[in-house]
Amino acid sequence: MARVVSAFRCNECGWTSAKWVGRCGGCQAWNAVVEVAPQAGGRAPAAIRPADGRVARPITSIATQPAVHWPSGIGEFDRVLGGGIVPGAAILLSGEPGVGKSTLLLEVASRSAQAGRRVLYVTAEESAGQVRLRAERTGALHDELHLAADTDLAAILGQIDAVGPALVILDSVQTVSSSLVDGLAGGMSQVREVAATITRIAKERDLPVLLVGHVTKDGGIAGPRLLEHLVDVVLQFDGDRQSALRFVRAHKNRFGPVDEVGCFEMTGDGIAEVADPSGLFMSRSRGPVSGTCLTIAIEGRRAIPVEIQALIVPSQAPNPRRVVGGLDGGRVAMLLAVLEKRGRLPLSSHDVYVSTVGGIRVVEPGADLAIALAVASAARDTALPADLAAVGEISLAGEVRKASGAARRAAEAARLGFARFVDDRSETIVAALRDAFAG
Repeated sequence: MARVVSAFRCNECGWTSAKWVGRCGGCQAWNAVVEVAPQAGGRAPAAIRPADGRVARPITSIATQPAVHWPSGIGEFDRVLGGGIVPGAAILLSGEPGVGKSTLLLEVASRSAQAGRRVLYVTAEESAGQVRLRAERTGALHDELHLAADTDLAAILGQIDAVGPALVILDSVQTVSSSLVDGLAGGMSQVREVAATITRIAKERDLPVLLVGHVTKDGGIAGPRLLEHLVDVVLQFDGDRQSALRFVRAHKNRFGPVDEVGCFEMTGDGIAEVADPSGLFMSRSRGPVSGTCLTIAIEGRRAIPVEIQALIVPSQAPNPRRVVGGLDGGRVAMLLAVLEKRGRLPLSSHDVYVSTVGGIRVVEPGADLAIALAVASAARDTALPADLAAVGEISLAGEVRKASGAARRAAEAARLGFARFVDDRSETIVAALRDAFAG
């Protein structure tokens, strides 16, 4: 008799082991190693011949078929996808609870239905009546938009066969379960089975599918890592709950670029795209104010003006406060040290508050120079010129380095009317301070 060999495999990365371990040796995940079905071993597998038409061929003899995009009706969403939705594509949209994922996809469904495409919207978290109320509020009602409330995978596949849609939206993949797999909905095996089945249906029928995914407390997509490998596009929908602005970014895209970003704004009537967010992150003060400096940030391929504000207050505490909003706290602390050492600004005995305007988060090094100028302006209580913008990375030696995308940043600053542009041509932080406060 053939010897039966047991094996254990990690649900996250697929790492295998001959015995059970509490921590995966590949991805270091805890409690992710489970036993797989035993297999008969001891004999070498029989030789398998390739099927007809599947024999390996030279790559130069294989014909190419470019991806064809059809617009969803939302320009910012199509920008991130690379031109629109591709037939047969599996698209995963993840984000924190309450950020507006369902509202965005309901708008996509409505626009697609208005274009003459039949859409099936499957809700596994809410009732059909709740989705209907949201559709009435946002004006997303249409006869070609079909709605179903199911959590069973077999029932959802039956809905696809009965409706015959051109687009399927599933909200969400973690709340659907299959009777063929053990475990509760949202578990590793259930999410893997549901995602694999939906993706296979999408490929077989050239049917684009939009999946909503939950995120963990760390911001990662809940479920096995295999979920991100199964789908064709992974989108991240994020934004501050205290702000109406939302961003859609692509972390994976087999049909387009991954450096694009879409801007949206949550309103009382739903979600609206923001084609030109230039004025959203600047204050509306009538005159120059000390402690403010404008920078040009790069979000994807888009240059966005962002105003940095700083406030310096004398402190009697042994450990002065450092409060940062919308920026990297560690990088701001480094810039404060550079300003005190290289720029001779006494900041160790002051509370420092640094923030961006409008709730946008900027973590790129190109905003270093604007942060330093805003802090210096607040420390000197002297306003910078109103037509000044600053872009540059600052090193620990006090040097101002060139930021990526400098040409796009300079062009955007000129388009908005900023005549003075301080960048790496100042060479050092001391020279940049001198150039910024001159005149």
